[in-house]
Amino acid sequence: MSTKHMDAEREQAIAIKKFTMAWCDKDDRIASASYFGTFAVYFLTLWLAIEAAFATAWWAVVPLVVINAFSGVRLYVLQHDCGHHSLFSTKRLNELAGYGLSTFTLTPFRAMQVNHNDHHSHISDLDERETTEIYTMTVREWEEAGFWQRLGYRLYRNPLFMLPVGGAFTYLLRYRWPKKTLEVGVWEVMAQNAVLLAWVGLIYALAGWTGIYVYLATALTAGVIGVFLVYLQHNFEDAYWDRRPDLRFDRAALQGASCLDLGWWWDLGTGNIAYHDIHHFNARIPSYRLRKCHFELRKHYDIHTVRWPQAFRAFTLKLWDEETERLVPFPKSPRTAAVPAE
Repeated sequence: MSTKHMDAEREQAIAIKKFTMAWCDKDDRIASASYFGTFAVYFLTLWLAIEAAFATAWWAVVPLVVINAFSGVRLYVLQHDCGHHSLFSTKRLNELAGYGLSTFTLTPFRAMQVNHNDHHSHISDLDERETTEIYTMTVREWEEAGFWQRLGYRLYRNPLFMLPVGGAFTYLLRYRWPKKTLEVGVWEVMAQNAVLLAWVGLIYALAGWTGIYVYLATALTAGVIGVFLVYLQHNFEDAYWDRRPDLRFDRAALQGASCLDLGWWWDLGTGNIAYHDIHHFNARIPSYRLRKCHFELRKHYDIHTVRWPQAFRAFTLKLWDEETERLVPFPKSPRTAAVPAE
């Protein structure tokens, strides 16, 4: 990239940063409506789904489970906002709200906060890929990998495996002892697990195994939606990765994270987290302002957006090619070196 082009990108990044600062104001009334309103939908749809299951009205159970799963995803996004102290106006309110969400998002608040801040610090960094939610190999690493490593990676990146199994593993199992638990406090994580066990026990006490099966269905569906989002946030056709010292944070935020324009209903169900590029560029923007910020920004700048066709196509992209600087599918045959002309 030429120096002139890099300077133009930096100037645009400064202008966009200044623009987004106008959307950082917190409004506790909006935050409370989003917080308690989402909880209301969550508890209501869970209860209705269990009642419909008792009545064997499966035509009602399925849509109720899906709505409940989206409300669970939205609760997770609100907890994520609390981790950035961007939902409410004060740190104390954000911390209290974040802990209050932990049981229902299946995610210990403090561990999520620390791990997610690590993710923000190393976005698009090829030398720090363990902080990403979805691991990505480079083409060179793929070519040097053995049979079993390739097989494992193919399985890992297969959406039929990654979405259901990855979601179940992450939210039901991995978050019972998340990364950096020893740093953030073992007792805090174990206390959250105990409260979660009590919540599941309450469902069983009130609704028996029918309630447990419905709850498990909503949790697994929410996990699929969550992994679908997490994958698309950093795995798409025009993504950006680099190695230090060449890695540029402004470009990593705006190009290393996606902007998913999947419609108003999707944004409602997922708390506007689809506008992930703006979020990485300025994590102080509350989720309830992200969508409006994005559409205002589009009036002044050409913001690359990913829509449904590109979103599904993104699941065919498996490896980062450092030569072409693009995510690419698995190669059909090993790359061969060019033969020099005589």
